[in-house]
Amino acid sequence: MKVRLILACTLATLAGAASAAEDPMHSPVWAQLAARHFGTTPYVYDERVVVTVPGIVENQAQVPVTADARAVPGVTKLMVIADLNPIQHVLTLTPGPSAPYISFRFKVEQATPVRAAALAADGVWHVGSRYLDAAGGGCSAPAMARKDADWTETLGAAQGRIWRDGSGLARLRLRVRHPMDTGLAKDGTPAFHIEQVEMKDENGASLGTLELFEPVSEDPTVTMLLRVQPSTPSVSIDSRDNNGGVFRATVPAPWKSSQLANP
Repeated sequence: MKVRLILACTLATLAGAASAAEDPMHSPVWAQLAARHFGTTPYVYDERVVVTVPGIVENQAQVPVTADARAVPGVTKLMVIADLNPIQHVLTLTPGPSAPYISFRFKVEQATPVRAAALAADGVWHVGSRYLDAAGGGCSAPAMARKDADWTETLGAAQGRIWRDGSGLARLRLRVRHPMDTGLAKDGTPAFHIEQVEMKDENGASLGTLELFEPVSEDPTVTMLLRVQPSTPSVSIDSRDNNGGVFRATVPAPWKSSQLANP
């Protein structure tokens, strides 16, 4: 019993040490965010998890971000967090058989560290980070689509293309029309956003799932690397928003790029 107790204490100490390493971003809220999102699972800062953000932000409601954890073995989840946003959790990718990689745009309310946290096969969250210098105001701005009287007619409409490179991975670029309201705008519009997107092959097998939150930009546009079999003719996209709206589309996946065809 004594040996087991010593071993357990040693493992707990190592996990605590990994989680307590100095934050390279020196964020005043990161410790609380890590506890909220990781719980008791240990985490380490890892330069193999690469976060890319622009040096100059021209539109605070459409800030491009790329999170790439392909250098970390066995990633099962990839979470993106913006420390100082009013809603910090931006999205989570569950890659399944696909690559732990995503490129997208999000809204930023002020300058903030942006994190990508990859839960790997070793049971540890591997965290990469980058500081985003921005004036802000993107989260509290109303959606542009609401200026159009007929915006509901295109709600959920999708456009996409797939490019194959012969490696077994196919690059999917997808856009879904949706206002992605944060609920923080001065006009009082409640939160209204796509909350889940799932990619499937022709047999219905999942190729990856995205959980989206309010900070993702209006008309979400994402790029992912899907592991698509050579015989797979198309990828199905199923989306759902927080009001119960369900949207479906199909992206052809030939060896040449192609336009999306809505069913």
